[in-house]
Amino acid sequence: MRKRLSALLAVPALAMLAFAAPASASTGYHEYVALGDSWTADVFVTFPPTTEYTPLDCAQSTSDYPHEVAGALDVETFRDASCGGATTTDFTQPQSLPLGGTNPPQFDRLTPTTDLVTVGIGGNDIGLASAVTKCLNLLPVSTCKAKFTAGGVDQLETAITASEPKVAKALQQIKERSPLARILLVNYLAGLPASGKGCWPVIPVADGDVAYLQEKFLHMNAMLARVAAAEDVELVDTYTPTVGHDACQAPTVRYVEGLIPISVSNPLLLAFPFHPNGAGAAAQSEIVLEAIQRG
Repeated sequence: MRKRLSALLAVPALAMLAFAAPASASTGYHEYVALGDSWTADVFVTFPPTTEYTPLDCAQSTSDYPHEVAGALDVETFRDASCGGATTTDFTQPQSLPLGGTNPPQFDRLTPTTDLVTVGIGGNDIGLASAVTKCLNLLPVSTCKAKFTAGGVDQLETAITASEPKVAKALQQIKERSPLARILLVNYLAGLPASGKGCWPVIPVADGDVAYLQEKFLHMNAMLARVAAAEDVELVDTYTPTVGHDACQAPTVRYVEGLIPISVSNPLLLAFPFHPNGAGAAAQSEIVLEAIQRG
């Protein structure tokens, strides 16, 4: 998920922690396609990003959770279409990228023989990632909630409501293109403190704005759960198991990075601000694999 900061921030090496890759899981799937935005694609455990399935400026990592899931399942055919900045529109239309590249419509990777699809989308339709950057404040004073709710209209809540039919339509279109596929809609892991209390100035967002953003984050995940139920697809809840690993936690604990990434779980300490790090990708892959194995 992102409209992220334009530059990747790297910090001097402080420490290096390895995280476990998911165990092999034989499930009989043969053709796996991953669809999604930057919370699916952008981990940056490896640099430069892979261009096997998407252009360079999708910033897709070879250690994102779809790659780890595909490796554990040992599928014959794997295509990861996920791309930073993607919305539901980019499922059916080409996506223009920051460095001049173009990601083909993500649905182009689907075929009638695709038998497993994971989907992680919605954050950019809602504008939640860009909202986080707009809430950055040099003073611990809540201002951004007032801007987003000016005139008695909650802009993010309105966007969540408007995004619901878009996600539903996307799931319907996946079924049309890949009628044999098992579809898993993956929600967003816990990036903000569940308490709604922030960690200014480590992440320069005032507590009142953190509480507001966390409320919208939960509403977004609730929307995804409603859509999954309505469209009869499986919801994979990565949020609940990752509570307590938000961006305000210590570098060795958090699954999501803050404004200045200190990602000890990533080689070279490379990560995107406000995105899952290597440990977060490992957690996502483990949760998704458990859901797949449950059948």
